[in-house]
Amino acid sequence: MADRARFAIVAGARPNFMKVAPLMRELDGHAAGEVIFVHTGQHYDPLLSDVFLDDLQLRRPDFHLEVGSGTHGQQTARVMERFEEVLLRLAEQGRAISRVVVVGDVNSTLGAALAAAKLCIPVAHVEAGLRSFDRTMPEELNRVLTDAISDMLFVSEPAGVANLRREGKPAEQIHLVGNVMIDTLRQLLPRAQKRPILDKLGLQPREYGVVTLHRPSNVDDPKVLSRLLEVLVETSKCLPMVFPVHPRTRSRIEKFELTANLNGKPGAQLIALEPLGYLDFLALTSQARMIITDSGGLQEESTALGIPCLTVRWNTERPITVEQGTSTLVGNDAEKLREKIFEVLENRYKSGVCPELWDGKAAQRIANILLEEYI
Repeated sequence: MADRARFAIVAGARPNFMKVAPLMRELDGHAAGEVIFVHTGQHYDPLLSDVFLDDLQLRRPDFHLEVGSGTHGQQTARVMERFEEVLLRLAEQGRAISRVVVVGDVNSTLGAALAAAKLCIPVAHVEAGLRSFDRTMPEELNRVLTDAISDMLFVSEPAGVANLRREGKPAEQIHLVGNVMIDTLRQLLPRAQKRPILDKLGLQPREYGVVTLHRPSNVDDPKVLSRLLEVLVETSKCLPMVFPVHPRTRSRIEKFELTANLNGKPGAQLIALEPLGYLDFLALTSQARMIITDSGGLQEESTALGIPCLTVRWNTERPITVEQGTSTLVGNDAEKLREKIFEVLENRYKSGVCPELWDGKAAQRIANILLEEYI
């Protein structure tokens, strides 16, 4: 039996917290392991991080790196530099980290993995193997590079296993465990559906849609963003659309002088909100008629919930949500988006199934594998 394990679990952006929450519940307090929780601060707006800690009942981080905003290179470099300092300080205190656990595909994921690997600390990657095969996406580079330097790879869908094997990863490093995002969804869904947000917005279940947009391909070109907003406004005359507006998207709407596209059209019910906490957002998405999004996580959640999802992207690293689930890729083609919206409204849209192992027990499987050599 090896010595007691000490894991550093790293998160920094909104989707990360949903992934680490169930894993920390499984590992915290376990006799065979200790968890050091590191918040990189990549998302520093309280609406995008602190409120999530509260909603997910995550304890306060042991370390907050406060990396803030910046270019991809700046963020990744700050995470590397500051996380390395944490790892070295812990080692000096006699609390050396046995393994670093990173999740997802943001800059914090890659920065933390690189810092650990350069100190010869083993890295486990949760949500490994996902590939869009579009290397113009920063997240794709983060995924590929993180997997390359990780020796324990936790995969959410079979396509991820095939991708990793094709890239030369040995089978013994790859573990198909299911989807930790769905663990969080299943645990918190009863609480979320008791939230009063639908009443506050004057909405009824299945009688509205939910929209999220934040990717550069959708919001950085004024013509693309304008056309998408026009479709959403038009649709909202038939079905109210709730649109929690990401800070990046709001800044682009203001910069391109598209505020009038968002508000004030006769008969339109496009309800623009500030970003929401996880529980309020889940209350909305779980009871929606449809979801329109460019978010990877929402593709998965909509499939688990059985709700039509029109994915405003040309590719996806989560093909199972299209092949088995409720997602359809529409790119940023406004006409195709309009066509699929009316398929949903006219009850002509496809049905989907929830993939195998998306059963709320992925974190339990991951924890068992992480702790195996310490028990």
